[in-house]
Amino acid sequence: MSAIITARFQQQSESLAAASALQAEGFLANQTTSFYVGTPGQHDLYPIGGDEMKSPGMENATGAGAVAATVGGSVGLITGLATLPILGPAAVVAGAGMGAWIGSLYGVLDGIKDDQANPKTTTASEVTAPIAPPRKSGMLVAVVADTDALRALACQVLRTYNGMDIGQVQGNIVAGDWIDFDPIAPVVPFNA
Repeated sequence: MSAIITARFQQQSESLAAASALQAEGFLANQTTSFYVGTPGQHDLYPIGGDEMKSPGMENATGAGAVAATVGGSVGLITGLATLPILGPAAVVAGAGMGAWIGSLYGVLDGIKDDQANPKTTTASEVTAPIAPPRKSGMLVAVVADTDALRALACQVLRTYNGMDIGQVQGNIVAGDWIDFDPIAPVVPFNA
C-alpha cells in the first residue's frame, strides 16, 4: 500500500488540469487517477442498492409496523362489519385489508427513528476519536506520494487548481486505476 493524496473538485476541467500539473511536477501518470465520486448513499455497494446493508434509523420499523398492522386490521374489520349491510360481504375483507395497510404504514413511519428528534446519548466509554464526515460527491484526483516532500508538493498542486477536502489515505493505484478505492471511507484531512 502507498500513501495517496486526494482532492475533490467541482469542475472536471479543474480536475484534469490538476492531474496534468501533477504529472508535470514529476508524479507518474500510472500512479495518478481522476474519476467522479457519487453522492453518499448512491454507490450501490450492496445488491439491494445503497452504501449500507440497513438503512439508519430503521431498527424499530418492522416491529412497529406489525403492531400497527394488527391494530389497523382490527379497526378495518370492525368498520367492514359496520358497513356489511350497505356494501355486502366484500366490505369486511376490504375494510380489514385497508385498515391493515394504513396501520402498517403509520407504524413503520412512526417506528423510524429521527436522530434529530431523538438524539442518542453517548456514555463516556463510547467516546472515541471524532468521525470524519463522509466523502462528498465531485471529481476526485488521487496521486501516490510516498514521502513527506511529495505529499507536500501534491497538496500544493491540488490547492493551486482549487482542490477541496484534501486528504491522505493508504491504497493502491495501479496503471492509473485506484483498485481498492472505498467511496464511503471518510476523508482524513491532510495539511501541508
